[in-house]
Amino acid sequence: MILLDPRPQPSRALALLSPVIAIVLTLVAGGILMAAMGKDPVEALSIYFFQPFKEFWLWLTLPPGEAEMWLYTPSEVVVKAIPLALIGAGLAVCFRANVWNIGAAGQYTLGAITGGWIALSAPDGASGIWLVPYLAAGALGGMAWAAIPALLRVRFNANEILVSLMLTYVAAQLLDWLVRGPFKDPAGFGFPESKEFQDGFIMPVLVGGTRLHLGAVLAIVAAVALWLMMTRTMKGFQVRVIGAAPRAGAFAGFSQDRTIWFALLLSGGLAGLAGAVEVSATVQQLQPQISAEYGFVAIIVAFLGRLNPIGALFGALILAVSYIGGENAQIMLKLPKAVTGIFQGMLLFFLLACDTLIHYRIRLAAPGRA
Repeated sequence: MILLDPRPQPSRALALLSPVIAIVLTLVAGGILMAAMGKDPVEALSIYFFQPFKEFWLWLTLPPGEAEMWLYTPSEVVVKAIPLALIGAGLAVCFRANVWNIGAAGQYTLGAITGGWIALSAPDGASGIWLVPYLAAGALGGMAWAAIPALLRVRFNANEILVSLMLTYVAAQLLDWLVRGPFKDPAGFGFPESKEFQDGFIMPVLVGGTRLHLGAVLAIVAAVALWLMMTRTMKGFQVRVIGAAPRAGAFAGFSQDRTIWFALLLSGGLAGLAGAVEVSATVQQLQPQISAEYGFVAIIVAFLGRLNPIGALFGALILAVSYIGGENAQIMLKLPKAVTGIFQGMLLFFLLACDTLIHYRIRLAAPGRA
């Protein structure tokens, strides 16, 4: 029988290094996977993980005139990281509260829907000032969707993991119905998509010739604000206490129900904001597929960032590299798109395994003996 005994004093150094260890183990396992698929492991991993960094380094070292040719890949990594960072920062706070919001993908989708409703309902010629209510509607849509598992958890002690996860599929079906019905573009030749958003609802581009947009600033501001909240305010202290020791928090007068509401609404609002930002910046219309899988990948981002909003920024960049590397591998190695998901899953597995072994010691015991 295999038992896990808590370690008296888990190593803080290993806790900080566990993301690096998990990445190294993912590379090793990925090399074995590539060899099993008949690919050269060194070449495959180089294309998958190191090519984006190589091109970023070239961009840094080239003269300004020549560097413009290399802007695409570095900026695309950041573009991929923006929704992951927004969602991951919210989930980091939520998980620190010991509230497990697994339905960020659904909240992301609702944010895109509510923001899209504002964009499609606006009068012709709407100016850029409309971008503010558009983004606010996206955040409110995500909060409203997250309020459902919050209410059911607080009122009926329902499992927020199952409720939030199942609502993800409801949100996907709602989006599919809307783009085939009320939101369908009459001039869209029968395709299930809405009209393209007006210019006033498109995220401003920060660097000409790229898709790097204002969402990058929003992601950084959100991460810093949440970090300050968690480390410098009484609310952050309440979240950490309730998450670590609910009974101690109750003795201190902290409300667990209010913390559940706060954590779910905060993470849902940021997921909804990410949905509105992503649709505005890259898709610029509502479609059945709007990259809602970011909501699931952001779970890895939160853990990779050590449940720290600032750490989520770096975790988002690493996972964004996996997306860009996956696209490179599809083109250069003819690998299926599903390989990206496999690498992301392996990273989460190794990360959780490292954390488990840091906090627990494996002990073998005879059957029937503890």
